[in-house]
Amino acid sequence: MKIGNITASLHKHEIDLPGIGASIESRMFVFVEVETDEGLKGFGITGSILPWAVIACIEHHLAPALKGRDVLYTEEIHSHVWRKLNSRTYTGVISNALSAIDIALWDIRGKKEQRSIHELLGGFRNWAPTYATFGYPFFDEKQLAEYGQKFVKDGHRMLKMVVGGEPTRTWRDDIRRVKAAREAIGPDIDLMIDSNCWFNPHDARLLARGIEDCNVMWFEEPIQQNDARALADFRQVTGIPVAAGQMEGHRWRSRELIVHHAVDVIQPNVLYHGGITETVKVGHMAQAFNLPMANGGGWPIFNMHHLCGLMNGGPVEFHYGMWMTGKHFFNGTPDPVDGKLTIPGGPGLGFTPNYENLAASRITDPRQNLLEGRDSHGYLLRETIDARK
Repeated sequence: MKIGNITASLHKHEIDLPGIGASIESRMFVFVEVETDEGLKGFGITGSILPWAVIACIEHHLAPALKGRDVLYTEEIHSHVWRKLNSRTYTGVISNALSAIDIALWDIRGKKEQRSIHELLGGFRNWAPTYATFGYPFFDEKQLAEYGQKFVKDGHRMLKMVVGGEPTRTWRDDIRRVKAAREAIGPDIDLMIDSNCWFNPHDARLLARGIEDCNVMWFEEPIQQNDARALADFRQVTGIPVAAGQMEGHRWRSRELIVHHAVDVIQPNVLYHGGITETVKVGHMAQAFNLPMANGGGWPIFNMHHLCGLMNGGPVEFHYGMWMTGKHFFNGTPDPVDGKLTIPGGPGLGFTPNYENLAASRITDPRQNLLEGRDSHGYLLRETIDARK
């Protein structure tokens, strides 16, 4: 079974949140579909970073290099890409492009063998704990309290909020925000925080010190550039576990985090980490260091398989925006129920594209300003929020 046609397209979805207003988040992704010479199709996606460059990489570089290769030989395919197109192990565009194709290849393999991907990876279990990312960076203390309580009432047992991300806000403000969230959700709900690599080591340390009494489950990407040395130093001065790794691109960057003792939880994301093939290598490496894995960077329906398939898999992240985007564009996706996700019964990824919604959302003009009034994550900028009032 050989790789035939590979297509890539860009799509955009606006997310609303009750009480906040329309389009609090603009979520984009590159949708990739691989068709074999036998007519079997598989699909995958990658995120919104430099999407036109990702599409060009797929169309002009990866597709010509991979056409005619055996779908099941993912190790050979990755070896070819590393040697011929990425011998110096760049991350970013080429890792993201390869990720989407690799996910599609595993989807095809699962359909061919009539097995879920999590079974092909080892089948540790068909479920995983979940957490919901509810706390946007522009939320104040009142909004964090209201939405924290709402998500708890909806059955979530672990919640994550964003700290940093606002140029006019300081680590002192974030201390107040974390304390407000903890007070609102109570002591029995796990609370995580995520700064998306926002803080320098000094401010990250001060924030961590100020929330020591909040029983934070982990501090995700606390330091700029995911600096492994600085993260290792940070771990020595805080009792809050450190999580990172969602966009490192490949096993060598993840190795830096692991061997430098920079993380307590490793978070490879299949959309950015070379796909399932490369992510599994990180999972096995983490097993040798007794490190648990968790989902960071969202897109739960694509990351659930390695977290269920491998024995050190941990919670799957239901980031609200990416959760809603997944439900809009794909049919048969699972929702968390009382803090737990169950893998769907279908082969491969276990769900199918909604081609009607994909067609309606497709973006074809590279000149379009896709993030006007938003930050690089697609969240509203403070001045945009203020202008709406």
